[in-house]
Amino acid sequence: MSSPAREALARGDMAAVRRHAYAMAASPAHAAEGRFLLGIAEASEGRIGVGLVHIEAAIAVAPTAEYLAQHARLLILLRRDGEARAAAEAAEALGPADALTFDTIGNIHARLGDHQAARRCFEPAVARDPGNIELRLNLALALGFLGATAEAAAQHEIILAQAPAHGRAHHALAGLTRATRDANHIERMEAVLSRQPPADDALRIRYALAKQYEDIGDGAAAFRHLDAANAAHKARIGYDFASDAAIFDSIEAGFRRADFLAGASTIPAAPIFITGMPRTGTTLVDRILSAHADVHSAGELQAMPLAIKQLSGTRSRRVIDPETIAASGHLDPAAVGRAYLARANQHRLMAGGRFIDKLPANFLNIGHIARALPKASIVCLRRHPLDTVWSNYKNLFASTSAYYFYSYDLLDTARYYARFDRLMAFWEQRLPGRILQLSYEQLVADQEGESRKLYAHCGLDWTDAALSFHTQKAAVATPSAAQVRRPIYRDAVARWRSHAEALAPARALLEAQGIAVDQA
Repeated sequence: MSSPAREALARGDMAAVRRHAYAMAASPAHAAEGRFLLGIAEASEGRIGVGLVHIEAAIAVAPTAEYLAQHARLLILLRRDGEARAAAEAAEALGPADALTFDTIGNIHARLGDHQAARRCFEPAVARDPGNIELRLNLALALGFLGATAEAAAQHEIILAQAPAHGRAHHALAGLTRATRDANHIERMEAVLSRQPPADDALRIRYALAKQYEDIGDGAAAFRHLDAANAAHKARIGYDFASDAAIFDSIEAGFRRADFLAGASTIPAAPIFITGMPRTGTTLVDRILSAHADVHSAGELQAMPLAIKQLSGTRSRRVIDPETIAASGHLDPAAVGRAYLARANQHRLMAGGRFIDKLPANFLNIGHIARALPKASIVCLRRHPLDTVWSNYKNLFASTSAYYFYSYDLLDTARYYARFDRLMAFWEQRLPGRILQLSYEQLVADQEGESRKLYAHCGLDWTDAALSFHTQKAAVATPSAAQVRRPIYRDAVARWRSHAEALAPARALLEAQGIAVDQA
């Protein structure tokens, strides 16, 4: 519907939106629309809670698909995931008429890990507005997560025909398949890069080039692009390793105290936590475990760090930081467990059985997990130190997430690995027998033997389905999406040796920390 307020919204003139919307809200005939637009204006300027109140008032009068979809979007921003899912489903059931509403609902489903439902919404969004690149990108990404590789590639090519420097499309396309000397996009991407695209596009194009150069065996070119991309991005984010070192220091200092997060928890829930450095086999283990009929993956949940943050009551902007860790020592473990389950259960796609929480960075929270959820199973993936460093350095994670800021510098990545290694030794000392540290290399060498060990640690009856994990149809929204749809393979083992010269500074740093690389 067209109105002066809608026209102002399209221009991004929020002052005009607010002025017109207040007048509309005073009129009974236009009250719902006025309150809705006030809600959008407030939320766009960071006042999410105020915006939510206005949109809920609009829905009380006129529960349209558009209003419900935007309601779901604000609920997601407030991390009220269960309510967001219900609002998105209600919006979809009403039958949206416009592309943006379909896309908004699809994004809610995607954020909640239901990529099949996301695809169901992204397809009509693109059909209604085929020239909108961002709507098409959402569809292409969902197709990739679902393993529809050829369809995803076709959508990315349509995007690149319209926007040749679109970094997200280049990066996602490169990740869909393994490049060969006869089939790659290197020449095209080098040409785009030579025209100096915007920094965010250049970052992703360089990562895509590095991936394809490595695929064809040109390690020097791969490293050259990664070095340039990461140096530029580290400068933009202003990262200092000291910020992560302080987090490790706070965890170790806290859990050395007998009174830290002390008390009993009798919570019977038994989730399975898969932790470890990224790109070390966590997705592979997630698929092996979720092959069991009574186990399903809930994805990479922020539920534990958010539960700790919420109960600690700290006002710092980061979810995990020294202040929050210190404050968490005064919490009741049972309260932490209940707060975790309240959040995690919103992401469960099956009512019964056990669920997997596959947030790699939960290795930071192992002490909280063990005390809050005494029946939880905890697995930590371990991979050769230099393969871990290299795989973290060469993969573009969420570029604005503080969890991965270390990965934009080779030596910072080695430093982070050394602190991770030290923390895992710390947990083993304080929680003997509680954590299964599973070697990626041993899993590849003896799939059945290590998988049986994994199942036993998690208290699961063995199933031969664990050996055919790659046949599962569930979506994978990690950089491993293509790999885990193949049987176990050995070509990722000792990949660091192809980059031994470039990795020499990282090797020296690890060895100085007492980490024997050749014996790892």
